[in-house]
Amino acid sequence: MRPLDQLTEIAQKAVAIGNDLIKSTRPQTITEKTDRDTYTDVDVRIERDIRTYLAEVTPEIGFIGEEEGRSCQVADSECVWVLDPIDGTANFVHGVPLSGISLALLQGDCAMVGAISLPYSGMHYIATLGNGAYANGKRIRTSTTAELAKSMIAIGDYALGDRADEKNEQRISLTAALAARVERIRMFGSAAHDLVWLAEGRIDAVVIMSNNTLDVAAGVLIAREAGAVIRDSTGRDHSSASAHTIGSTAGIADDLIVLVRSIVHGREPD
Repeated sequence: MRPLDQLTEIAQKAVAIGNDLIKSTRPQTITEKTDRDTYTDVDVRIERDIRTYLAEVTPEIGFIGEEEGRSCQVADSECVWVLDPIDGTANFVHGVPLSGISLALLQGDCAMVGAISLPYSGMHYIATLGNGAYANGKRIRTSTTAELAKSMIAIGDYALGDRADEKNEQRISLTAALAARVERIRMFGSAAHDLVWLAEGRIDAVVIMSNNTLDVAAGVLIAREAGAVIRDSTGRDHSSASAHTIGSTAGIADDLIVLVRSIVHGREPD
């Protein structure tokens, strides 16, 4: 594998392609993916442009995109780029300025590089495994919040598609339990925003009741490198096999997992 500093620079240039397109383009076509879940022509264009760029500069590395899947070449590559071209497509379609481009480099199950660009705020986040997290070139850290009652927590979107009603019963119960314990709850509609704002200390925790690698891999690495604790609802360290994505400052991590697990699993962590 190439040196990580070189791959980090490549990742930053790749997400910049999407950053410019989101700022300068509005969707012309909106396509139903599943029940109430859509993608646009801009999602596809960003993915194709970034795929083409990465194929030129890192031909030895595979690629998986949210909209068009895996590249045929280097299917057995040791490493793979994973891209969500627009994280927060619904926001983008409605003109809500909370969407971003999320790109990670995975080696097996381990994220080595994570890059996220938030076009509307002009913020660009990068992390390399073991080397910290940065926003616009400045080192970032999570907040020092140590009490749930003083925490602002972002929650992920409610479920769509198959079994949405069943899944949302649990998510609504969890929202109610959090509302009774924390200072404020927010739903931004973008896992990229959730995780980098946790990393930057703008919020104190994220509770995402799903775990799509393309959506969260970059953000999880950035948050961890900023000092966040990222777990599954079971209390185990978060991985690609996790069912959920629960992240927080170190000071509230245990209390948050106790609360989440009591709703999701009906018991406290082991």
